[in-house]
Amino acid sequence: MSRPAWSVLVLAALAASILGYGAGRAPSGALDLWGKTRALLGQVPAADQSTRNDPGVGPVVYYRDPDGRPAYSSEPARTADGRNFLAVRRSADLSFDDPAQPGVKEARASGRVLYYRNPMGLPDTSPTPKKDSMGMDYIAVREGEDEPGVRLSPGKLQRTGVRSTAAERRVVAMAVRAPGVVQLDERRVSVVALRSDGFVEKVENVTTGDRVRKGQPLLQLYSPEVSAAAAQYLTGLGIEGARRRLENLAVPQEAITEIERSRRAPTSFTWTAPRDGVVLARNAVEGMRATAGEALFRIADTSSVWVVADIPEADLARVSVGQEASVTMRGLPGRTFIGRVTIIYPQVEKVTRTARARIEIANRDGALLPDMYAEVSLATGPKAEVVAVPDSAVLDTGARRLVLLDMGEGRFEPRDVETGSRGGGWVEIRSGLEAGEAVVTAANFLIDAESNLRSALQGMAHEAEASP
Repeated sequence: MSRPAWSVLVLAALAASILGYGAGRAPSGALDLWGKTRALLGQVPAADQSTRNDPGVGPVVYYRDPDGRPAYSSEPARTADGRNFLAVRRSADLSFDDPAQPGVKEARASGRVLYYRNPMGLPDTSPTPKKDSMGMDYIAVREGEDEPGVRLSPGKLQRTGVRSTAAERRVVAMAVRAPGVVQLDERRVSVVALRSDGFVEKVENVTTGDRVRKGQPLLQLYSPEVSAAAAQYLTGLGIEGARRRLENLAVPQEAITEIERSRRAPTSFTWTAPRDGVVLARNAVEGMRATAGEALFRIADTSSVWVVADIPEADLARVSVGQEASVTMRGLPGRTFIGRVTIIYPQVEKVTRTARARIEIANRDGALLPDMYAEVSLATGPKAEVVAVPDSAVLDTGARRLVLLDMGEGRFEPRDVETGSRGGGWVEIRSGLEAGEAVVTAANFLIDAESNLRSALQGMAHEAEASP
């Protein structure tokens, strides 16, 4: 059936704008520009022989090479051997598909007709020739044309932009990203507190934020109970019970050693820092009365900290203890800290639907401060190489996942696959595909649509043949 006449007019108008219809232009130049015009319109090849011999009716639109070569002119022209170009009139058909290869069209025409399909692509077939409601003939489908998959002409491949890529073996890793907050390592926090009532006589020059060393003096303290225990220790020096009482009152070892050396009970004692770290809080004030259990200093070792990340519930299965994590800070641009997941808390927040994962990170220079905002990235997926294809190659229908194999020569065949991990624009293929097989990565939805239409038509045709 002939193409709409307006398609020819569009070609003519575009050719006229390019050629300018200037007087005195050489036909050879016109041919070159007209060929470029056709290239811009999708590399439209010449019409087949039946159209070439059709004189048509109506005004002449353009002139073309008598042998069907891609040579055109807006005015009468001749070939190199002196033959006239053929006039193409407005009613003449124009083929937008590639011409069939020699012998292919004849071979298909000689095959047995299997069924007739609707010319408008509707899911309607007939075992006998018929016309649709608009009087258009149904198209015959012959043997060889209903082979599995889809076959597209080179022209169609070019116009639809079909591209293929070979499946390859590679590592597929997907990063789980989550926000986090820096927290102190709970095992590295100490509190300086008394086990008996006392009075603070002197506080050393130590304030909040200062770094202290283990054994560094913090304050001078007088405690009647501690003084009585020291006097009892001197009275029965060497008695294990008296020494144990001093230790139970948390008297520093240095103070007990000084009692043994000087053999006298001091009126006040020096309390020292229990560990290296940063003073987080100083509550001691000279002259104050300190009750038993009251925290006078709070000291934390920040050489190692935690980053607690909120992992989305959907990604929780891909996070495990011992997994390496990369942590960046908004307040420390350009720096990346590496740690490992040490624990995943056994609870999911009801509102945010996230679970907390704890990551231990070394902080020897003290750059990481408590409550800093962190961005956590956890690499997940198989560590070994797997068969993978680009994301765009997989068609996911919900119930099944498939790829379109490029069989060459314009043939494409759908194949079901089982997918695995995703990451970096690639999808792991666990089964259904081998490395090196070419799959369609662009325009695969168009091919899949045509394949589904052909499958539906074939199924309806077989049902029609089986019915009486």
